[in-house]
Amino acid sequence: MKSSALLGKLYLIPTTLGESDPMDVLPQTIKRSIDFIDHYIVENEKTARKSIKAVSPEKKQSDLILFTLNKRTENSEHLDFIKPLLEGKNVGLMSEAGCPGVADPGAVIVKLAHEKGIQVVPLVGPSSILLAMMASGMNGQSFTFNGYLPIDKDEKKSALKHFEKLSQDKNQSQIFIETPYRNNKLVEDILQILNPATHLCIATDITLPTEFIKTMRAADWKKLKVDLHNRPTIFIIHKMQ
Repeated sequence: MKSSALLGKLYLIPTTLGESDPMDVLPQTIKRSIDFIDHYIVENEKTARKSIKAVSPEKKQSDLILFTLNKRTENSEHLDFIKPLLEGKNVGLMSEAGCPGVADPGAVIVKLAHEKGIQVVPLVGPSSILLAMMASGMNGQSFTFNGYLPIDKDEKKSALKHFEKLSQDKNQSQIFIETPYRNNKLVEDILQILNPATHLCIATDITLPTEFIKTMRAADWKKLKVDLHNRPTIFIIHKMQ
């Protein structure tokens, strides 16, 4: 294994959570990092280039070398992605939205970097999961992110009942997400399945001008109509003891 002094560093570079001014939600360390990094591992080249340009307009796009990491990427390609790091070049890892490595395919690259003795540098930026948790009023001392719920109706019902029971038994807030175009249907399912007294937080368009975050009991949500179609949303449930 090479000496760490001869290796590049893997910078974990957060992006905005939507169409917002990067300077409203990203610290200057993001721009300073982008200014000196030319190699990037990204989910989508087009949106990554757009994000880089928004943060650092003077950065030459022709200088950028981008590797695409998504669900179609073969495991055998991962070593190619980190070759610049092994050659002493710094590399930026960027998520499609928010923080890389969290609910994001970039975690496999971070794991590989650790295995190769490469220094990993996480940079500060917006995480929809943490921001929703902060704003929910639920248990910030104990919470779990569960990713996506099952699509099958019966499996989804079982999952929701399981998370509701966990939240009560462990006093642990349960966080999950849905594909944005299915959000409204999920809300209908949640309100049909949960105990009326269970608290539900819906956090939508976080950090954007259309941001909506509200926590109420399920029974009260039935009185309020919200349209979440195609809007990035975090859901948190907690049945209080």
